[in-house]
Amino acid sequence: MKFSEAWLREWVNPDISSEALVEQLTMGGLEVESTDPVARQQIEGVVVGEVTKVEAHPDADRLRVCQVSDGGETFQVVCGAPNVRVGLKAPFARVGARIGGETLEKASLRGMESSGMLLSGQELGIEDESPGLLELAEDATVGQDAVLALRLDDVSIDIDLTPNRGDCLGIRGLAREVGVLNDLPVTEVEIREVPATLEDAFPVTIEAFDGCPRYLGRVFRGVDVTRPTPLWMRERLRRSGLRSIDPVVDVTNYVLLELGQPMHAFDLGRLRGGIVVRMAKEGEEITLLDGQRVDLSPDTLLITDADGAVAMAGIMGGERSGIQVSPAPGGAVTRDIFLEVAYFAPLAISGRARRYGIQTDASYRYERGVDFELQHPALQRATQLLLDIVGGEAGPVTEAVSRAHLPDERHIRLRSARLNLMMGTEVAVNDVDSMLHRLGLEVSGRDEGDEGVTWEVVAPSYRFDLEREADLVEEVCRIYGYNNLPNTVPSAFMHLKPADETRVTPSTLRHHLAARGYCEAITYSFIDPPMQDLLDPQITPRKLVNPLSRDVSVMRTSLWPGLVRALLGNLNRQQARIRLFEIGRTFRQLDSGLNQDFQLGGVVMGPRHPESWAADREPTDFFDLKGDLESLMGLTGELDRFQFESAVHPALHPGQSAGIRRNGELIGLMGRMHPEIQQKLDISEPIYLFELALDGLVAKDVPKYAEPSRFPSVRRDIAIVVDRDCPAAAIRRCCREAAGEGLTDLTLFDLYHGEGIDSAKKSLALGLTLQHPSRTLTDEEVGVTMDQVVLALTREFDAQLR
Repeated sequence: MKFSEAWLREWVNPDISSEALVEQLTMGGLEVESTDPVARQQIEGVVVGEVTKVEAHPDADRLRVCQVSDGGETFQVVCGAPNVRVGLKAPFARVGARIGGETLEKASLRGMESSGMLLSGQELGIEDESPGLLELAEDATVGQDAVLALRLDDVSIDIDLTPNRGDCLGIRGLAREVGVLNDLPVTEVEIREVPATLEDAFPVTIEAFDGCPRYLGRVFRGVDVTRPTPLWMRERLRRSGLRSIDPVVDVTNYVLLELGQPMHAFDLGRLRGGIVVRMAKEGEEITLLDGQRVDLSPDTLLITDADGAVAMAGIMGGERSGIQVSPAPGGAVTRDIFLEVAYFAPLAISGRARRYGIQTDASYRYERGVDFELQHPALQRATQLLLDIVGGEAGPVTEAVSRAHLPDERHIRLRSARLNLMMGTEVAVNDVDSMLHRLGLEVSGRDEGDEGVTWEVVAPSYRFDLEREADLVEEVCRIYGYNNLPNTVPSAFMHLKPADETRVTPSTLRHHLAARGYCEAITYSFIDPPMQDLLDPQITPRKLVNPLSRDVSVMRTSLWPGLVRALLGNLNRQQARIRLFEIGRTFRQLDSGLNQDFQLGGVVMGPRHPESWAADREPTDFFDLKGDLESLMGLTGELDRFQFESAVHPALHPGQSAGIRRNGELIGLMGRMHPEIQQKLDISEPIYLFELALDGLVAKDVPKYAEPSRFPSVRRDIAIVVDRDCPAAAIRRCCREAAGEGLTDLTLFDLYHGEGIDSAKKSLALGLTLQHPSRTLTDEEVGVTMDQVVLALTREFDAQLR
C-alpha cells in the first residue's frame, strides 16, 4: 500500500524523522518497500500567485495578458490557459525560478513581454495531464512558497503488508499502528451522522448471507458529477498511487484509502427494481467497468438488480450501472446515485479476482478482511464528502444485515509466564497493561496467581488476525521492540531419541543417492493439470478450491510431474547430465478421504558418467537406473526380497518398464519415459524415471550376530540353458530354496546367448558357495545339494545343464 507521509502525520505525528518513521514501521512488521519524494522534479522560486487583471492579447486570440501578484510585486505574464481569470490563485514561477533543472528567463510572446509563468499541474510534475492552470484553494496565501502550499515536501511511502494485516490498508489503521508504537493518541477525522433530507430509498435484499452478512446503501439525488475534484483530494489520491477519475469515484477511493473500507457508486437511474445480493447463476455473464466481459461461475458473489448483474461483489462494478460524467450514446449525465457500502466475507471473495484475471484495490482488501463494524462510519464519511463536492441531497440509510453471519467476538487469554518464556525476557506487568490498552484490546478479566498474571482480552473488530495467545505475544513483542530483546543463549535438556534400526532413514537414502551423483529436488505439491494428465493419467487428482493460478491448480498424485518440470528447467540452462531425486508426499483421493503417502522419486537423463578424459560418453540406460535402485535396496539388508518384473504404465516405454515388488507386494515403478510423451515435451534423449513407496522401501533387516564357521567352504559352478525371457531373479530364488541353509553365497557370473545356443534360449553361469557352521561338508553332501538345485531348476524352468 502506498500513502502520503504528510497525510499520516495529520492523524498522528511522532517527533521523529521520515527515516526513523520508515525504520519504525519496518521493525513493527509493516515492511517499507520504497520511499519516493512527491515532487518528481526540482522546484525552486515558485510561489502562490494571484491573477489581478486579464486582458486579451492584441496579436493572438488564444493568449491573455495577465497581471499576477506575488504578494509584494505585480508582474505581466502572457498565458494561454483556458481557465485563467481574475482572482485565480495558481503556482507562479518568477524569472529565475528553477523547474526540473531549467531556469526560467524573461520572454516575449507575440510582442508582449512575459515576466514569469503561471503553471499547470503537469508543468509542476504532479499530474500526468492538465487541461489548464493548477487552481489553488481560495484561502491560499499569496506569495507563499508553492512547495509548502502544495505540501510537495512530502514523501510517498510504499509498504508491503503481510496478508494478516488487512487492518493497515488505510491511513486510519496505519495511524493506529504508529500511535501504538510511539504511545501517542490518534487524531481521528470527525465523522458526523448526516441526516436524510429526502425520503427516497432503494430496496436491498440479501440472499447469500454467508458471503455478505451486511449491506448498506444510500440514495443521492441532484448531484453534479461535472464538478472538479478538489486539489487536496486529487493530490492525496495521487500520492497514494491512484489517479483522479471523477468526483464520485474519487470520493469512494478516498474513503477506501482513509478508512480502509471499499465502496461503490451506481448510477441510480440505470438500476431497476432493487438491489439483490446473490450467487451467480449457471451461464450468467457481466461486462465490467473496464470493458472486460466475464463468464461467471456459480461460486461468484454478485450485486444484481431486476435486469441482472450490476457488479461482482467486492471486486468491480459493471459497465451498465457506471457513473456517467459526460453523455453516453443513449444515456445522460448521472444526476442520481446509489452508494454501496458492504461487508463481504473474505472466503466469498478470496481467489475470485485472480480466477478472472482481475486485481482491484477492493478485492485486495476484502480478501484480507475488512472491519465488519466500519460500514456505517464509512458511509457517513462518504456522504459528507459527496455533499460537499458534488452537492445534491441524501436519502436515509438502507441496511440489510444478518448478525448471526457476522464474525463472532474473539476472547483470548494471555499468560505472563508464557509471554516471558516466548520473548526470552521478563516484561513488566504494567507495561503489558499499557500495551494491551494501546492496541485497542478490551481487558475483560485480569487474575494474579502464583504463576503470574493472566489477562482475558477481547480483540477489536478491526484486528481479525488476533485469534490465539501466540498472536498477543507477537503484538507485545512488536511494541516492546525486537531490537530491545536481550541476546540470550538458549538452554535445554537434550534427550537423545533411540535410533530405529528396523528402518532406513530418509537421511540415509538422501546421502546414498547424493553419493551416486544425484541431486535432491524439492518441487511444489500443486502442479499443472496437463502435466498431471501426461504422466499419471490413470488417477484423477484433487483440485484446489482456491488455486494461485491454473498451472498450480491440482494436487500431485506422483512426484514425476514436478521432477520432469525441474528436468526441463535444467535442460533450458544447457545441463546435459541430469540426475534428480525427491522425497515428498503424493495425494490421492480415496473413498475414505485424501490419502497422503511419502514417495521416493527420481529422473535420470544424459551420459552414464560425468564428462572426463577417462570416461566415455555412453548414455545412461535402463540397467544403470536398475543398479542405482538395487544399491538403495541393499541398504535394507534384504536385497533378495526385491523383485523386478515387467510392467505397463502410460508414462513408460512398453518394452523398458518394470514394477518393483518386495515380498510380493508392488512398491514402485521404474523405466524409460514413453517416446510419445518425450515428443510432446520436445526432448530427444532418453529419460528414465522411478518412484517407490517410502514405507515399502525403508523396512530393514536388523543384523544378528552369528559366529563365523571355522570350517572350509565349497564352491560349485553350474551353467544352465533356459528360455531367454526367464528372469534371473527367479533362477536365484529357486537355487536358494533348493539349496537350503547351507548356501552362503550365490553369484550369477556369466550370461551368454549366441553361437551354439538356440536363439530363444540363453545360458546362465551360477556360482554356489556351501558351508556348514559345525563341520566340514563331504563331497557326497555337496553333490546331493547340487543335484537338488539342478532338479528344481529343471522342474520349474525346464533348465538344461550345458
